[in-house]
Amino acid sequence: MPKIPYDIDLDRNPANFQPLTPLSFLERAAVVFPDHSAVIHGARKWSYSEFYARARRLASALAKTGVKRGDTVSVMLANTPAMLEAHYGVPMTGAVLNTLNTRLDAPIIAFTLDHADTKILITDREFSKTVKEALALAKAKPLVIDYDDPEFTGPGERLGSREYEAFLAGGEQDFAWSMPDDEWDAISLNYTSGTTGDPKGVVYHHRGAYLLALGNVVTCGMSKHPVYLWTLPMFHCNGWCFPWSISVVAGTHVCLRWVRAPAMYDAIADHKVTHLCGAPIVMATLLNAPAAEKKPLPHVVEFFTAAAPPPEAVLAAMKTAGFNVTHLYGLTETYGPAVINDWHRQWDALGAAEQATRKARQGVRYVPLEALDVMDAQTMRAVPRDGETMGEVMFRGNVVMKGYLKNRSATEKAFEGGWFHSGDLGVMHPDGYIQLKDRSKDIIISGGENISSIEIEEVLYKHPAVQAAAVVAKPDAKWGETPCAFIELKPGTNASAEEIIAWCRKNLAGYKTPRHVVFTELPKTSTGKIQKFRLREMAKTA
Repeated sequence: MPKIPYDIDLDRNPANFQPLTPLSFLERAAVVFPDHSAVIHGARKWSYSEFYARARRLASALAKTGVKRGDTVSVMLANTPAMLEAHYGVPMTGAVLNTLNTRLDAPIIAFTLDHADTKILITDREFSKTVKEALALAKAKPLVIDYDDPEFTGPGERLGSREYEAFLAGGEQDFAWSMPDDEWDAISLNYTSGTTGDPKGVVYHHRGAYLLALGNVVTCGMSKHPVYLWTLPMFHCNGWCFPWSISVVAGTHVCLRWVRAPAMYDAIADHKVTHLCGAPIVMATLLNAPAAEKKPLPHVVEFFTAAAPPPEAVLAAMKTAGFNVTHLYGLTETYGPAVINDWHRQWDALGAAEQATRKARQGVRYVPLEALDVMDAQTMRAVPRDGETMGEVMFRGNVVMKGYLKNRSATEKAFEGGWFHSGDLGVMHPDGYIQLKDRSKDIIISGGENISSIEIEEVLYKHPAVQAAAVVAKPDAKWGETPCAFIELKPGTNASAEEIIAWCRKNLAGYKTPRHVVFTELPKTSTGKIQKFRLREMAKTA
């Protein structure tokens, strides 16, 4: 193909082309607003110059251990300053950040450490019991660095030979970190909950993290110097990329180890919090707090949620309490939320029921997402925009993952036809807003965490009295959804709901344990396939 005039002698060079990376956001904030408050954790505060220096110390210390481009550094941390520093310090070395879900059990953590070939593990003392078990199970033998958070006074032992602050002290605060060689380089690794078999490692690149971080600023209407309260776990899709977003506008991170009503209300009142994100459980915690724990809000606080659409009554209660709730949607594979229920001002004039109907929709694409559609997965054609014809929700753009680590077949399947297949079923409304109708993977979203129904079923089938089992989501006012187990017992056997729940609790992470057990004959098709759509209806009244 012949070159067009605008390509002749006009090549890329360091002066006109640099790889996009969110690491540049912190560097800029430290230069422009060096004294502005960047991180608050309990009684401790860091300015942007201090935040940047600590991130560089971490990068330097990691580099001295031999960490290099493409290595994996895993962290088992709560929403603490160390977690924020890891989001910058780790990729400053060219390494990849793997944030571990602190709610998972030892076998899954061990699998992750092995699959990611973890070289360094930074772990909070609170999680030492689980991490110790995981390290004993794992083949990987990473260098372990213990993080002692002054805000944590509970039990827990040190597992490594180095403590985090001492490790940082060995690094240089003026460490000359470099931009990624390519913006396509991996920046982080996040694991899905796994609908079948082992979890899949979702790889993010610097370009996508940069764009989604900017997209958050636009989507959330963040002006200069917002104050962001960390109620969303940073281990979840890298905190939806907000660890990087806040640096764009030189905002303040208010860290929070535990989501508790008094701590949230105190933080909002004391630090004038402007934004926070969370699952329905966070809303329930705020709304159901005793009057003595609540404090008047300093202004309307923006609250972003990405689980099931909040019920009309909850939205009304949140508004009365001083929160403006915005519904988002996305997946681990899309760097977290990439779809927003963008509200039109004229909808404010609609009745409460009609407003609730509008708010129940997932919405339209983020600015940095190139395309969002509902398509027939077989023909790869868009379904009619009638709000009734179901298809699969699909994404296309720079804020879609690189792919699944060491899993070529799963990656190719996810990207068939040049689109990312979400596995979620929905409809497209005439105005271009999508709405989910079902989850083809039968994932249960409880408290913002994905739970595989198949994983629970596998545990149930191992019970000596269980002949058949199926798990579906049961609506829950507090958690959004919780697992509900339907069980057929083997002839001549007996089991109680308490026994089944205890069995699951012994073999699963606590939050995955079914809260409801129903003994019944499972509805099946003529070919013997369990009809989960019928069980979902039964679960509503179980």
